[in-house]
Order: sequence, then C-alpha cells, then structure tokens
Amino acid sequence: MKRVLVVEDDINNMRLITKLLKNEGYELIMAITGEEGVKFAIDEKPDLILMDIKMPGIDGLEATRRIRASENGDKVTIIAITSYAMAGDREQYLEEGFTGYIEKPIDPYTIIKDIKTIWKKNT
Repeated sequence: MKRVLVVEDDINNMRLITKLLKNEGYELIMAITGEEGVKFAIDEKPDLILMDIKMPGIDGLEATRRIRASENGDKVTIIAITSYAMAGDREQYLEEGFTGYIEKPIDPYTIIKDIKTIWKKNT
C-alpha cells in the first residue's frame, strides 16, 4: 500500500483530501504544520507528500527545502497544493523542489487523477 503524507492546516481541505485518498486505498499520515510535515517526512518516509504552501510556522516552501535536504529527500514526490495561482507560481514551485502543483480550491472530481498523473511522471 502506498503511503501519503498530507501537510495541510485547513481542516476542511484535510478532511476532503484524506477522504478521497482513503477511498483509493492509500495509507495516510497527516500533519497540520510545516514542522510536523518535515518530521513525518523524515521519520515515516512516505511515497508521496501533498504540501500546502501557506501554513503557520514554516511554510510549504521551507518544509520542502528541508525534506529535500534530508537523506532520501530527493526521491519522494512532493506536490504543492495551493491557492497561489498567479503567473509564474507554478514554475517557482517546480524550481523550489516540488514535483508538481495543484491549485485550490480542490476539485474532488479531478484531484485523485491529477495526483496520479504527477506521481506517475515522477516514478
């Protein structure tokens, strides 16, 4: 079973994402801060990380930098999930170490397909 770490501080987004992933049979690890996300990424070694960008404490960009700098951090797929959808944001996130990018608001009808598409390209 594939393990997914969801790092999201908004409880409604967390519920939606985790429900959809559970329905697909994924094992879930949940974090509500960037610091927790880094800790769980290093300790639990998930196959995929869904990372919110704007969070209290360290943001998703810094959390991703720390994960990438850790042992085996370059091997995990990390997808940014964010409401920041300005021109150039996607490219910035990819340059910062994310594997892919999904815009909020989350579309429950397409997010699983989008995640699988990005994940498949990385493996």
